[in-house]
Amino acid sequence: MEQQNTASWAYKFKSFTRECLRVLKVTRKPDAIEFKTIVKVSGLGILIIGLIGFIVQMIKLLFFK
Repeated sequence: MEQQNTASWAYKFKSFTRECLRVLKVTRKPDAIEFKTIVKVSGLGILIIGLIGFIVQMIKLLFFK
């Protein structure tokens, strides 16, 4: 039983490593325009989430003081 468990673990690790290498071969570095777009969208998302948190905090302070 122990040997089968070890073999299964080794197979899963080897398979995971193979998949990681496959993904790394497919990926590429984004060009400048794509990078700027990603930065803008990420920043906008962070601002929206922060604004929602701020509004919730203000509502909490106003109604549950």
